[in-house]
Amino acid sequence: MLDAIRWDTDLIRRYDLAGPRYTSYPTAVQFDSQVSTFDLFHALRDSRKALRPLSLYVHVPFCANICYYCACNKVITKDRGRALPYLQRLEQEIQLIACHLDPTQKVEQLHFGGGTPTFLSHDELRQLMAQLRKHFNLLDDDSGDYGIEIDPREADWSTMGLLRELGFNRVSIGVQDLDPAVQRAVNRLQSLEETRAVIDAARTLQFRSINIDLIYGLPKQTPESFARTVDEVISLQPDRLSVFNYAHLPERFMPQRRINGNDLPAPAQKLEMLQRTIEQLTAAGYRYIGMDHFALPDDELAIAQEESTLQRNFQGYTTHGHCDLIGLGVSAISQIGDLYCQNSSDLTQYQNALASAQLATSRGLLCNTDDHLRRAVIQQLICHFNLEFAQIEQTFNIDFQGYFGKLWPQLQGMADDGLIKLDNERITVLPAGRLLVRSVCMVFDAYLEQQNRQRFSRVI
Repeated sequence: MLDAIRWDTDLIRRYDLAGPRYTSYPTAVQFDSQVSTFDLFHALRDSRKALRPLSLYVHVPFCANICYYCACNKVITKDRGRALPYLQRLEQEIQLIACHLDPTQKVEQLHFGGGTPTFLSHDELRQLMAQLRKHFNLLDDDSGDYGIEIDPREADWSTMGLLRELGFNRVSIGVQDLDPAVQRAVNRLQSLEETRAVIDAARTLQFRSINIDLIYGLPKQTPESFARTVDEVISLQPDRLSVFNYAHLPERFMPQRRINGNDLPAPAQKLEMLQRTIEQLTAAGYRYIGMDHFALPDDELAIAQEESTLQRNFQGYTTHGHCDLIGLGVSAISQIGDLYCQNSSDLTQYQNALASAQLATSRGLLCNTDDHLRRAVIQQLICHFNLEFAQIEQTFNIDFQGYFGKLWPQLQGMADDGLIKLDNERITVLPAGRLLVRSVCMVFDAYLEQQNRQRFSRVI
């Protein structure tokens, strides 16, 4: 693992293409409106019969302030009262979904995302968790992975104490950048002291894991200023770090239109930021998990990667990929057996559907055998940088080289370039290719040619 990444500028320039992040395969771009609530009920029935464990994702879309870089599904409002009708519909959805599952199916993983989950009042958070506990089999022994996204401007010691009391044991803290000029340019003023206070509270209250999110490529950033941010964040000693590439897509995300394109760092500066960040984190003892994610060696993600049990789903890298994922709330995505389905991304449509005692399913996809096969291939590459052909051949009863014969010249080209090692038994992503693993996965994506690449961020 000491040589987990090797920086190769020439290779990066050639393979730094726009492409999916593969939190799923097929990706959400392939979802269509042919999937209905009937398909969801059928998938839930299969989950109930198999008594599969569950992972719950709850989307809270509200934010008091807008961050200009944000591409999440959110509602910007100072009116805290807007949460109440949403929570009433969310509770209806919880009841409608839960009655199709078995009460003994354990919820191994729970995640509140947003938006800003702590936009909700303490009473509202208590009520929401009470509803989840009433209708789902949440674990009471602190053994589950129960996480929540935190904006340090919307949380204090009492909030952190409440979250721990409610059963949360992981926090993901949005920081993005600590430089005041950058913060002003993206409308997110957040001091180091606010961030440190939340982390100190999490440690004192014995939260099991702390993740910090950073973004490189924001307006007004320089390699020097971002290196200072990374040093400050390292001093906070988070268990995990997510270092995302900012994708400037103002034609798709309206808030980004408030960012002055002239303030964005040049591509060469972005590369320098990433290279320096990798050097800083590696020197501090963090391991590169893949796809922008770093973790300390004793973190569960790092251990799972070493033991070849790491997986990836809409929660990102996870040790709970074997669970059926139930998405609750506006725009939330579920992955249950062969089915992907997504709720309406429009808040009014979501609430109106549930007001009529109907689920808000708006689109999705039923995976076929080829989808499962390619998903398994992409999972192995993106989680473990290694793919054993025999394992795929045995699982899917195919001849790997025969099935993917048309891809061989492309894979051979990557091997010649030093991105991967290719032989008759396996593909190994080499240290110089690990930052570009998305580009390797894209070779196996059967849908990519028909997609508009501008919908995706670049690999780096």
